[in-house]
Amino acid sequence: MKTVHKLLLSSVFAISLPLLAMDLQQAMSALGPAKTQGLVGEQPNGYLGVVSSSAQAKEIADLINQARKAEYQKLAAKNGIQLSDVEAIAGKKAIEKTEAGQFIQLNGQWLKK
Repeated sequence: MKTVHKLLLSSVFAISLPLLAMDLQQAMSALGPAKTQGLVGEQPNGYLGVVSSSAQAKEIADLINQARKAEYQKLAAKNGIQLSDVEAIAGKKAIEKTEAGQFIQLNGQWLKK
């Protein structure tokens, strides 16, 4: 009987999966293609921005930005500096690392690098 319940539960879970929101791992996997497609880009504040409005782009940016902020807060606390300083440093590095053809935000404008 336990096997039947497990099978039933796994089937219900598999059916409901597409209805669930994206998780951080899925967002990380989707980030490269989203950048290549021009959906999201790097901003000077250390966070992703939505270049081409879509629900998927917003979800990717939101999930990754939440994780980035948590990491930035840890770094700020560990080093005794302001969160805004960590964000600015991270933003500069992210823009520098952005590949040619992907979007970055400079002076409030989205530009292809």
